[in-house]
Amino acid sequence: MIQLTPDLLLRAYAAGIFPMAESADAAELLWFDPQMRGILPLEGFHVPRRLRRTVRQGAFQVRVDTAFRQVMEACGESTAERPSTWINDAILEAYCRLHALGFAHSVECWDGPRLAGGLYGVSLGGAFFGESMFSRATDASKVALVHLVARLSAGGYTLLDTQFVTTHLAQFGAVEIPRAEYRRRLALAVSRPAEFHCGEEEELVSRFLQSSTQTS
Repeated sequence: MIQLTPDLLLRAYAAGIFPMAESADAAELLWFDPQMRGILPLEGFHVPRRLRRTVRQGAFQVRVDTAFRQVMEACGESTAERPSTWINDAILEAYCRLHALGFAHSVECWDGPRLAGGLYGVSLGGAFFGESMFSRATDASKVALVHLVARLSAGGYTLLDTQFVTTHLAQFGAVEIPRAEYRRRLALAVSRPAEFHCGEEEELVSRFLQSSTQTS
């Protein structure tokens, strides 16, 4: 079996390919290169009015890169809505190594000492590849997504890859594009510099919400 190293992962993402396991207990990894690829256009990100209020009210303390492994483990937990997971031990360890090297990041929503929700993904040049998100409290993953988009927009990113489009992501403006178009955008994005750690959460999100168009 091929060892899932950080170098292999980065080369795969640069080529438009990503791995998943069939289950948490599966030893074998499957590699995906969808014909239609989900992306979330940063310039067209839609923040529903109610969520906009929630973000502004500061319902959660949002942090970045303080609990990466915890976020991945939470994303891999079985829930009523998601009884199985594609995050096995090999994926967990490989992405934690990517995080240690500065190529993977987490956005976390805290309710006091409790990790209430969050997301993680891979950063390569001006492309961010969203991997998974979770919520243990209402709107926690949505708030994390708003903070992520604010950070990417401020940091010079041009591509937010969602892999697939779900109903959850579609409400924010996620769309599908053909593989050829995705690869064109990917090549441009990974070749440009971008900065994930580009400012403080409150300031980044405040500027982002002010500049974005409010829609219901």
